[in-house]
Amino acid sequence: MKRRDFLARSIAAGAFTALGTRNLLAENGRMSLPYDLVAVMGGEPDEMFNKAIQSLGGMEAFVKKGQTVVVKPNIGWDSTPEKAADTNPLLVKQIVKSCLAAGAKKVYVFDYTCDAWKKCYANSGIEQAVKDAGGEIVPANSEQYYHPVKIPKGKNLKDAKEHELILSSDVFINVPVLKHHSGPQLTIAMKNLMGIIWDRSYWHAHNLHQCIADFATYRKPTLNVVDAYRVMKKNGPRGISVNDTVLMKSLLVSTDIVAVDAAAAKLYGIEPSQVNYIRYAAEMGVGRMDLDALNINRIKL
Repeated sequence: MKRRDFLARSIAAGAFTALGTRNLLAENGRMSLPYDLVAVMGGEPDEMFNKAIQSLGGMEAFVKKGQTVVVKPNIGWDSTPEKAADTNPLLVKQIVKSCLAAGAKKVYVFDYTCDAWKKCYANSGIEQAVKDAGGEIVPANSEQYYHPVKIPKGKNLKDAKEHELILSSDVFINVPVLKHHSGPQLTIAMKNLMGIIWDRSYWHAHNLHQCIADFATYRKPTLNVVDAYRVMKKNGPRGISVNDTVLMKSLLVSTDIVAVDAAAAKLYGIEPSQVNYIRYAAEMGVGRMDLDALNINRIKL
């Protein structure tokens, strides 16, 4: 049976109801990790990730043998890596390699792009990086890939259509790039989840910040890895030139999506409480915004 046929039959049988409500967290859970958050500075994207994941027990703490993994970078724009509109391809490549080395059966990579998806995938450098690492890059440009889910704790957002690979995979690794955004101020981990749902125009029309926080109550990635190697400081989210960016050579990793966004906002130069969706999500119990209360491993290369 082809995978497409299997998914169609599963939906008809209601199998996605149970899949859609699970959090896709690592089996060992957040509380058993040695740190709440890891912050690395001063290296290249791949080496910073290696240091961060090693300090959390290795990728084996999150990916078990035979599991299926989705790695979701920001690939929203037809742009080259030096403009920092998309996640750094070296980081994506290393994450895919690490998942496969940990025993993953399959590692899928996708984003619901803003520009033409084939150009975004190619010109960002991510498509080739994924292929070189042994992963599989897949499309997300058609509504047929998305299936209805309920957001039980949402205030403004009560339902959405989510990509089938998120619903059917064992592990979900969220890999945003930190950058300026003309709407919600910053694009980080919670905002990056808009690339796994179809009907995002609703979010913009019904308080974008609240909808971002609402969806975060439902979809909690197994791991969040924030690319802050080169950071767009203006003209986001698309950017105009490399002159819009600064080289920060930083990386943030956490299972707590609120904590990693709070740390990224602070790194960017904005108090987390000034970004509404971060504050809303913290108030809704999605995660922790108070960085002083976290056990943070700071690594300088």
